[in-house]
Amino acid sequence: MGDINSENINPTNAVIVGIITQKQTPELIKEYLDELEFLAKTYGVKTKKRFTQRLETPNTATFVGKGRLDEIRTYVKANNIDTVIFDDDLSPSQLRNIEKILEVLILDRSLLILEIFQQRAQTSHAKTQVELARYQYLLPRLTNMWTHLERQRGGTSTRGGSGEKEIETDRRIIRDKISRLKKQLKAIDKQMATQRGNRGKLVRAALVGYTNVGKSTLMNVLSKSKVFAENKLFATLDTTVRKVVLQNIPFLMSDTVGFIRKLPHQLVESFKSTLDEVREADLVIHVVDIAHPAFEDHYNTVNQTLAEIEATDKPTLLVFNKIDTYDLLGGFEDGEFSRPTLKELQKTWMANLNNQCLFISAEKKTNVDELRKVMYEEVKKIHITRFPYNDFLYQEYE
Repeated sequence: MGDINSENINPTNAVIVGIITQKQTPELIKEYLDELEFLAKTYGVKTKKRFTQRLETPNTATFVGKGRLDEIRTYVKANNIDTVIFDDDLSPSQLRNIEKILEVLILDRSLLILEIFQQRAQTSHAKTQVELARYQYLLPRLTNMWTHLERQRGGTSTRGGSGEKEIETDRRIIRDKISRLKKQLKAIDKQMATQRGNRGKLVRAALVGYTNVGKSTLMNVLSKSKVFAENKLFATLDTTVRKVVLQNIPFLMSDTVGFIRKLPHQLVESFKSTLDEVREADLVIHVVDIAHPAFEDHYNTVNQTLAEIEATDKPTLLVFNKIDTYDLLGGFEDGEFSRPTLKELQKTWMANLNNQCLFISAEKKTNVDELRKVMYEEVKKIHITRFPYNDFLYQEYE
């Protein structure tokens, strides 16, 4: 990927760092760091230890306090750690200061997500989107990201920053690349819009949800086709569109990139055409992993992102997936924490949403037939309104 690239960097062991604030309670930070650890695992890095610190606001110079950073440095040196990952985004000056003190690869949450996207991108479209987002993120941080450049050039690893001339040259190269990539993306977006317009008289349904909730597995079950699905974050980057036939109605279903808390702004911008699949859909199927302890937060994050891309005004089916896993966990009480049973949850959510939600297991195919029936009715409603003179595959007879 050109001059700035981490292909030559193969981090293996990491520590992760987060701060406890009034907004981020110890329980919340545990959940956030669990997710960060899963992100690191998806990237191919093993998390050896977590560091947290209680602060009102992040330290403007080093994110955590000097004492905690020294503690991290001691651990890093003693345990052969090559990467330190911060749960929040670091400013260019924080990144530079931390890199100087710790002398290892520093990633913040956004850069880690960008790195994963880069690993996962398959088509030239996704690769262009990720490359643009990554360069835009790295541009203001170039003074600190020089290690990527040094290793790429095979230069000496004299930490402390390469010459200003080199940095300025790199900035110029990156600005040129950004403008070239923007042009490329504009052309691709235009092409994608034409493709979407050429899909004929078919209703479009889009699967949306937090990353790793089982959208691709559900897509495989409903469309009887093979879409890459595995237990990792961002297994799907390129939108997959399949033709699905329910009873007598054919329609299109797209499996979109998973959303995540604090999705880097650059990615939302770059993945515009991917998110257009959602924006231009007639029906949104919002999939939630009910077995995840933070499923309500995930549900809210997805709704926020849908609001950001102006896609909240559509008929929406809420599908709670992985009920088989939830059943295994059961309802239990653990000190202050009490987990409702699946029946209690069903009762609450169905009451709140006027029964517009379903509880399924895509993996075990539990209640999938029920989902097909509900989807058929929703698609039929839209189809009749949108294409009143369009024949179905065959007419149903009573």
